[in-house]
Amino acid sequence: MTAADIAEPTVDYHGRSLTSLLPSIAAAMGVPSWSDVLSLPPADRYVVVLVDGLGHDLLAEHADAAPYLASLLDREPLRSGLPSTTATSLTSLGTGLPPGRHGVVGYTSRIPGTDRVMNSLRWDPEVDPAQWQPHPTMFERIDAAGIPTSTVNKAEFEGTGLTVCSQSGVPFHPFVSVYERLDVVVEASEATPRSLVYTYESTLDHTGHERGCTSPEWRDRLRGINGDLADLRDALAPGTALVVTADHGMLDLPPAGRFDVEAEPGMLTDVTVFAGEARFRHLYTRSGAAEDVAARWRDRVAGQALVLTREEAEAAGWFGPIDDRVRPRIGDVVVAALGDFGVFSSRHFAIELKMAGFHGSVTPAEMRVPLLVDL
Repeated sequence: MTAADIAEPTVDYHGRSLTSLLPSIAAAMGVPSWSDVLSLPPADRYVVVLVDGLGHDLLAEHADAAPYLASLLDREPLRSGLPSTTATSLTSLGTGLPPGRHGVVGYTSRIPGTDRVMNSLRWDPEVDPAQWQPHPTMFERIDAAGIPTSTVNKAEFEGTGLTVCSQSGVPFHPFVSVYERLDVVVEASEATPRSLVYTYESTLDHTGHERGCTSPEWRDRLRGINGDLADLRDALAPGTALVVTADHGMLDLPPAGRFDVEAEPGMLTDVTVFAGEARFRHLYTRSGAAEDVAARWRDRVAGQALVLTREEAEAAGWFGPIDDRVRPRIGDVVVAALGDFGVFSSRHFAIELKMAGFHGSVTPAEMRVPLLVDL
């Protein structure tokens, strides 16, 4: 496969993507350094809520369970970027940079120069997050431009590797119970005449992974979040713009679509490190073996996944421009699942086989996230 055989880039990191959200908000708030490519309304206060796992397509499909949020589905969705997974998307949102520049290239990825796998949600105590992702966040850049900016999140997330990568440089307002979140967000928003506040909701994603994203439990959780955000809207001061978005969508995988590589050991020949997640795998190969590994995987998963070498993925723009320090974090071969398919390992990632809902790949269901604006 050559770059010419690959479709044009899956995401425009300079257009309707998560990377454009905070720069567009800054422009809408009057900061001259950025452009509002998303046509957001002018406002002195913005509150951004990221609902983990709230795909645009899922929200449209289950609009009856979320009437307030669905009433705001009047804008074209954003794209999450690749892989369409939480750690990557939160860092893309927080930095305004594509994965190839900020360097959080997946749920798990290899630490260059080692055979260790970095879990970007749990982090690795031997890796300094400020070196892993050295760019200033958009939060601190907006704050430095004169708009007081802060984040509101669970106390357990304060100071974690992912928080440092994606939200550093501004005050962190912790809460212990989700019941506190509304009050903390409103207080932070109204503390100054102009402000930007970011907060995060995780429970919809957890429910989707455990029960499936079309389950009654998932719909119940969506219904609860819809009510919480309607209450937040009512509590915010007049003239405050509320923006709701997500990091990825989700889909359920049936048992028949779950390919366990441990059942076919030959698939891991010349693969030294196996990382990523079920819908988007990073395969790190023995030196010089990438083309052979890619060919073997293309033969095995033809029609079920896209298999690209790192160079092909770079040419296709999957990660945006790639910094030299980031390039070895990306698999020598990447496998992006299609349809009802996923690549599992009962040895390395056994917990994934117990999950119902998944994300990470290139499909619209996984990449399209809502841009909901209420002013």
